[in-house]
Amino acid sequence: MSAPREPGAVESAPSDGEPTVRAAFFDIDNTIIRGASAYHLARELYRRGFFGLLDIAFFAMHAVAYMIFGEGTTRIAQLRARALHIVRGRTVAEVVSVGEDVYEQVLAHRIFPGAHALIEQHLEAGDEVWLISATPQELAQLLGHRLGVTGAMGTVAESVNGVFTGELRGNMLHGEGKKATVAALAEQRGIDLAQSFAYGDSINDVPLLSSVGYPCAINPEPHLRLHAAEVGWPVRDFRRRRRDVGKGLRGAGWAGAVWAAMAVARSLRRRARVVRPR
Repeated sequence: MSAPREPGAVESAPSDGEPTVRAAFFDIDNTIIRGASAYHLARELYRRGFFGLLDIAFFAMHAVAYMIFGEGTTRIAQLRARALHIVRGRTVAEVVSVGEDVYEQVLAHRIFPGAHALIEQHLEAGDEVWLISATPQELAQLLGHRLGVTGAMGTVAESVNGVFTGELRGNMLHGEGKKATVAALAEQRGIDLAQSFAYGDSINDVPLLSSVGYPCAINPEPHLRLHAAEVGWPVRDFRRRRRDVGKGLRGAGWAGAVWAAMAVARSLRRRARVVRPR
């Protein structure tokens, strides 16, 4: 495998000889978007009555764990199961509409400028740019469309006649799933993976990063930072000041968890007053 290029060094694709299709593959959460994009979708779905307070408390607690510990296979599986249950019986159009509002109100303001600039550099260099994420397919495609990339692949919730069934179609796009998706894209589109780039923030992105010639850790959590140092991968951090940003992220996560816990407590107190015997 070729030696890694310097971080941020995006050269134009070669023009001599056989045409080379080169691509850049980006994770989404904490690589392009600060934090977990699906959490913000969940909050808006709650506001619109898709689910209850106990569900938002569940998502908030997992958001805190994500910010502190990074991704975890068990945690992601739990989130997937809860999310699939929530959208069962809802239409795809409903969720897409909510996603549009979430992007405008929240996600557009949480894009790392450095990540956005890196995407633009790849596009200007003639590279295909793909978002590869465990986030719901509808949200991944929305982000991809707004960022003007070639395409986006996310976890697909099964739907029949435009209505979610509550089941998953295929595997969750996570870990080895990302690597398999990239391999399939490369075969379909003639992408030279040895000349391509990949960017991720989590140790679970190692299969994705390892599948290309030029991997780069973006805003890495501690395990990925250590792995990158061991194998010699370049690292970029788009957070302004790591200490201050880390405190801010944890503070925001705790605030969300506290808000959810307080909301649940208030709801339970109200129910208790209603059923209390006179």
